[in-house]
Amino acid sequence: MIRHMTQYLPTLALDFFRLGIWLVLLMVIFVPLERLCAQRQQQVFRQEFFVDLGYYFLNNFLPKLLLILPISIIAWGVHHLGTSGPYTWVAHMPLRVRFVLAILVGEFGAYWGHRWSHEIPWLWRFHAIHHSAKEMDWLVNTRAHPLDMFFTRLCGLLPIYVLGLAQPTGKTVDLVPLLYALVGTVWSFFVHANVRWRFAWLEKLVATPAFHHWHHTNDGTKYINKNYAAIFPWMDKLFGTLYLPRKRWTKKYGIDMPIAPTFTGQLLQPFRNG
Repeated sequence: MIRHMTQYLPTLALDFFRLGIWLVLLMVIFVPLERLCAQRQQQVFRQEFFVDLGYYFLNNFLPKLLLILPISIIAWGVHHLGTSGPYTWVAHMPLRVRFVLAILVGEFGAYWGHRWSHEIPWLWRFHAIHHSAKEMDWLVNTRAHPLDMFFTRLCGLLPIYVLGLAQPTGKTVDLVPLLYALVGTVWSFFVHANVRWRFAWLEKLVATPAFHHWHHTNDGTKYINKNYAAIFPWMDKLFGTLYLPRKRWTKKYGIDMPIAPTFTGQLLQPFRNG
């Protein structure tokens, strides 16, 4: 058994190396931007920076592993229905059409997964870790309990697979879920960034730092539980949860709920509450 496990060590080491390269690239991009265009002045190595760094590495592995089983079951079910009319029709769509539709339905699923994480107390135990950050920057994107990230990603991927927009049983690698994940990840780093940019009318179409920073506000009860969408603010407009003043920024981030200060303590905290 030990020999069987050790054969995966070179691959695991390579994955960590790749994550390290991506981390350096992200820092090269975002650290200068946040120094030159900061919405709020703060240190690069702010409080809990290294806690969030731990989440960066953990959440690039564990949620993906947890998604394998449910996505495989869904893909198996869709494959056995694949000969029916609607799935055959979707399968023959051009890649660009399937990708655009995947972004739309994935955003719908992710919106509701995110919203449920705020409204259902048991899910909030896990999601509160993400909202406990009192300073915002690009790395806060990775600050999330792995089970919270697993749930939100599952909600986003579920309609993509159920509707047949992903083709996991094809002879080649299906790019739709890969592109969906890539776009969502890149955009999430951007909207968490500590930059003061505003984008006028574009803010009604795509999520921006101003839009998402209000989602992290702790300014008062009338401002919280807004702006759940990851990419499209009009999703919040549609469901009555949009809040985006033209010139104001939130004054305070975080939550009043006490959160463990350590990485291990935060991972265990949701299981100890209630």
